[in-house]
Amino acid sequence: MATFFMAKSTPRSSNIGSSSASPIVKLADDHLFTIMLLLPVDSLISFAMTCKRFRSLTTSDTLWESICRREWGSTSVDAFKSSINTNNNQQLPWMRLYKQVSQLDSFSCHKLPDPNSDLMLPTPRASHSLNFVSDCLVLFGGGREGGRDLDDTWVAYIGKDFQRMLKWQKVTSGIPSGRFGHTCAVIGENLVLFGGINDRGMRQNDTWVGQVVLSENLGITTLSWRLLDVSSVAPPPRGAHAACCIDKRTMVIHGGIGLYGLRLGDTWILELSENFCSGTWIELVAHPSPPPRSGHTLTCIEGTGTVLFGGRGLGYDVLHDVWLLQASEDQLKWVQMLYNLQDIPEGVSLPRVGHSATLILGGRLLIYGGEDSQRHRKGDFWVLDVRKIPSIKVQSTPLNSRGLQANMWRRLKAKGYKPNCRSFHRACADHSGRRLYVFGGMVDSLLHPAEASELRFDGELFLVKFELETGAVRC
Repeated sequence: MATFFMAKSTPRSSNIGSSSASPIVKLADDHLFTIMLLLPVDSLISFAMTCKRFRSLTTSDTLWESICRREWGSTSVDAFKSSINTNNNQQLPWMRLYKQVSQLDSFSCHKLPDPNSDLMLPTPRASHSLNFVSDCLVLFGGGREGGRDLDDTWVAYIGKDFQRMLKWQKVTSGIPSGRFGHTCAVIGENLVLFGGINDRGMRQNDTWVGQVVLSENLGITTLSWRLLDVSSVAPPPRGAHAACCIDKRTMVIHGGIGLYGLRLGDTWILELSENFCSGTWIELVAHPSPPPRSGHTLTCIEGTGTVLFGGRGLGYDVLHDVWLLQASEDQLKWVQMLYNLQDIPEGVSLPRVGHSATLILGGRLLIYGGEDSQRHRKGDFWVLDVRKIPSIKVQSTPLNSRGLQANMWRRLKAKGYKPNCRSFHRACADHSGRRLYVFGGMVDSLLHPAEASELRFDGELFLVKFELETGAVRC
């Protein structure tokens, strides 16, 4: 990437008027623009260095906004544009923003809300769900002290602007029934919840749809939950599985802990009706596929695929493998992305279970926390960028390029507030991908922090924020 941002050196001259010139120089600018939108960034760099005309075209702000949409997703770009100050009709410098995002190596951390606040707050918990939907944070369920489950739903309105003080409202309880280790995915303006484990150890396989309803003054009126009609076919009961939305009306789940404590390795697809009143579960049988596990993550990256990372395997070992679920010839297939831990700086700390993996600005995953095989909690932040691999395909041997692996994984530095190391917390990002909210989880005991068996449930909410310079505005 550094090569690109040195591309303002004097380009090689080109005699465009020569009869021997390449046919491409005879194309109109709008045709060239269409071609450039299809090029990888590295190829665009080379294109810019051929002549002054091409260099001028490749610095177009319109071009770079389109590239950001291609690589970050339109939802993220639109949310980013609405979240920054664009007074005085200042145009966003998209090429510079692309550079900043590609080179981000740190973030700021803030505790929310004020610890001296008298506001009503959710109780400490772990293995709950936390989602950003309809400009709100929605928290449901989880486990608490004594192995008891929770059945409460909490909502905090955030809106379009950043707020340091959040007001939680408890909007419902009892529906769905209490559980922990469930999943809850955002699909459009809806939440789709599946499975989980109750405090009697019973695994669930029910599917629920939730929707936030806001009043005119932006006060929360209700969050309605209803059981989804999925006929007679459903995945086996489970908890500690992983799930995410992969399309406008499609969700995928994988693995988890089933009956008798057996770890599962199956993949199921939920196709929802247009009005979200019913759905159809279909098992995806594919070879190869990720081995059985629990406590792992699934995260969808627009235009790339769905990334599976980590978890605990059959032998109680903690995993660090990366799999990609993507469409190939109108079929979904699993592809393993092999790499060597020893070739990644500090890579020995990557294996983990009970972590979070959240899509952030730039189309990358931010992986936080979790625990190792000795149940030592982690507090590190890693960025995983699967698009650093030029050709995503089934690999029979680990990647050979150490530089490529270093680019695929990068550890970030935290500034400001330092939260406790934790596992089985939950995290979600706003639509721009610049603000990540983290709540709860298991943290070290205050009395015996060095003992892995001494755990406590946490009720802390904190914000991870990526700072960017946009002209005269720091946001």
